[in-house]
Amino acid sequence: MHTYTKSLIVSEDDLDELEHVNNVRYVQWIQDIAKEHWQETVPESIKQGIIWVVMTHHITYKSPAKLNDPIILSTYINKSKGAKSQRVVEMHNENTNQLLVRSVTDWCMLNSKTQRPMRITEDVMKLFEKES
Repeated sequence: MHTYTKSLIVSEDDLDELEHVNNVRYVQWIQDIAKEHWQETVPESIKQGIIWVVMTHHITYKSPAKLNDPIILSTYINKSKGAKSQRVVEMHNENTNQLLVRSVTDWCMLNSKTQRPMRITEDVMKLFEKES
């Protein structure tokens, strides 16, 4: 599978009143890395006319991240069928390799003009099958 990875450092703006990364921030990071993976992997000619919407997020919070923690985010497509695609995102503390968060998100591919579901093409599926 094609895995996309990025890193970040937890900032003060990411924290909640417990001085842990806020759950809402994790959701933002999950959506951000999904979008970046799509933008980096798919040619412009294929991207035109396609939008993605979230159907469900299933997030497991394993351990808190704190100020200045280095985080490695990685994502890949677990499976796709019809108009639906299931994406996994994991976040680890780079120093300890401890799993912080694991999410499984179901996305639906839409035609950007009609905003109706459209079948994920073989061309798109193949782009996410190969390792980068």
